[in-house]
Amino acid sequence: MTTEAREFCPNCGDALEVDPAERTPLPDTAEQGSASNRPAADDAAGKRGKEQKLCDSCYFDRFDLVDAPDRIEVLVCARCGAVHRGNRWVDVDARDYTDIAIEEVSQSLGVHLDAYDVSWQVDPEQVDQNTIRMHCHFSGIVRETFVEEEVVVPVKISRQTCQRCGRIAGDYYASTVQVRARDRDPTGEEVERAEAIAHEIVAEMEETGDRDAFVTEVSETDEGVNIKVSTTNIGKKIAAKVVEEFGGSYSDSETLVTEDEDGEEVYRVTYAVRLPPYAPGEIIDPEDDDGPVLVRSVRGNLKGTRLTTGEDYEARFEEGDAPEARRLGSLEDAEETTLVAVEDERAVQVLDPETYRTKTIARPDYMDPDAESVPVLKSRAGLHVVPEQDGE
Repeated sequence: MTTEAREFCPNCGDALEVDPAERTPLPDTAEQGSASNRPAADDAAGKRGKEQKLCDSCYFDRFDLVDAPDRIEVLVCARCGAVHRGNRWVDVDARDYTDIAIEEVSQSLGVHLDAYDVSWQVDPEQVDQNTIRMHCHFSGIVRETFVEEEVVVPVKISRQTCQRCGRIAGDYYASTVQVRARDRDPTGEEVERAEAIAHEIVAEMEETGDRDAFVTEVSETDEGVNIKVSTTNIGKKIAAKVVEEFGGSYSDSETLVTEDEDGEEVYRVTYAVRLPPYAPGEIIDPEDDDGPVLVRSVRGNLKGTRLTTGEDYEARFEEGDAPEARRLGSLEDAEETTLVAVEDERAVQVLDPETYRTKTIARPDYMDPDAESVPVLKSRAGLHVVPEQDGE
């Protein structure tokens, strides 16, 4: 004689209805994996201890679909809106604090492992400026029974100042980029571009999530510009980029300022950028007796255009970006004057912009022979036709 084994609820003692399929393991076939669409957690329901042996009535008496905290406090930066998570500040792309509250609540809620086909929605209620009450409604299937539950989680918004904003407010900096030029002052274009480079590099680093990147201060002086930035790495990148665009070189020097909380020495680094003595757009007269040169580039060897012929000029290797030459002026000093006549391939007649007398001067290749007027520069080296400036 055989006796059918029965199972009883360990809480109330009632007999349990047990599916025979749950007593006998399925054969190890491909059908076993597709026997149910429930999550893996539900497939293992019979193995999670005493709770799974309860009858439905006792099970649902102690069942909670959602595990939710009593309240949540969200710490945000009052200046930039960053949120403090774990041990760091995180920039978030939120329209307002309600979005932040929804995200924080969604990360803190837990759904019972026995539930599947779970759906939920949240209805935020703005109680006051610093408090948002989150009404969260959940539904799902547990033991083939539809269940739903609503929880209310108050979210408190607390404001502080993040480390980055605190440093900015305190004028913190770790390095200074000093932009100067040899034997001259940097041009307005060079100063403006150096400042733009600093902000561009900081913006690029911010896009990668670097919250330590910022420009502390930009101060223009008679000799150039000083740019204070938050890290030595940013200072080095700025100096290298300025030299890449304008030529010249840079050096660095360290200054001990303090010791950190671990006793480590803290240094500030100064990056001294030295631009070449001549800038693009200047007109110089090299000591080779071949006539003035319009400087085009000072990256590497100085390169330019001869005003007498329009031919390319490049300083010798040993001269680099600083050949021996006299400064005559710049393109900005040029004046428009009347083109009187084209004598031949090498000479033209123009009106002297000061005396208004006709004067024969060199005809460079870049000059338009059909023009009614041409830009000229009058200097110690004489009168010369210069190229049209970009945009003219």
